[in-house]
Amino acid sequence: MSQSLVFHFLHLLTFTIFSFAANATAAATPIITQQFKEASEFHNSPDCPVIITTSILCSDQAVHVAMTLDKPYIRGSMAAIFSMLQHSSCPQNIAFHFVVSDTGNASLLRSTISSSFPYLKFRLYPFDDSTVSRLISTSIRSALDCPLNYARSYLADLLPLCVRRVLYLDSDLVLVDDIALLAATQLGENSVLAAPEYCKANFISYFTPTFWSNPWLSLTFSNRKACYFNTGVMVIDLDRWREGDYTRKIEEWMELQKRVRIYELGSLPPFLLVFAGNIAPADRRWNQHGLGGDNIKGLCRDLHPGPVSLLHWSGKGKPWARLDAKRPCPLDALWLSYDLLEDVNQRNL
Repeated sequence: MSQSLVFHFLHLLTFTIFSFAANATAAATPIITQQFKEASEFHNSPDCPVIITTSILCSDQAVHVAMTLDKPYIRGSMAAIFSMLQHSSCPQNIAFHFVVSDTGNASLLRSTISSSFPYLKFRLYPFDDSTVSRLISTSIRSALDCPLNYARSYLADLLPLCVRRVLYLDSDLVLVDDIALLAATQLGENSVLAAPEYCKANFISYFTPTFWSNPWLSLTFSNRKACYFNTGVMVIDLDRWREGDYTRKIEEWMELQKRVRIYELGSLPPFLLVFAGNIAPADRRWNQHGLGGDNIKGLCRDLHPGPVSLLHWSGKGKPWARLDAKRPCPLDALWLSYDLLEDVNQRNL
């Protein structure tokens, strides 16, 4: 079905977050403090291209990584960044683009990153929550309803035009391989993005019976071999995204969802509706996802068969939360080796 037919996410740093009650007085809740170590500095291997530091955030030779930053996931973000740098052959050639909510404390988030990674090349981009909040429908897990979770749909608008290709990564993952290998994934002549595909997954389950029973909506995937892919790891051609106005295509499905309940899972289904069957497949080693269990109970899971280059705790269970609760899953020990939280006592906050 054509998209035109659719209706009209060693130094100590004190990281302090103030959260405000959602009421008329907006009274502040108690301060939460986390302390992070300064990470080791990693250097390029001799064969890495030389990029002028002042131009790296626009360089086509750099590996551009986009992530969101916020208080609930900051510990995960720190571990993810650390893992990327540690396993990269050219860590000094990674340019980070961090998207932050305009209602968050951007200066504290900036100082958090700068203090633990004083050598990091990065920029913060404010995201206006109201851009998408009017389009968000309640999902099966409240964390999926955060406006920042939808920021991945707006990267082409947020990042400068000089960034033509970007690797989007969630904050609940770690890499154990060179990120440049993932960033070099070929998109072919027409694909807008690349991600590992899972064609044996129950694709029908990602949409409601209302969707599949509608004679018009059910034709959406009729001309493509649609497979599930996880949107927490994507290589995106931003030039093609902008040219195809894909942000608007995603918004059109979200607008329809506000009228008719056609899915339950936050920001994922609109991506599937627009892109499933038309993406370039990346090697599955680059997203060993689901380690956080399902979206209801978050139970422990094992790795998928095959090699592993990236471990992803998608699902309800996050490794830092399970470690703090002293109920870790076996694979959470792998994440712990990248945890930069300084004081073990802070894990009980």
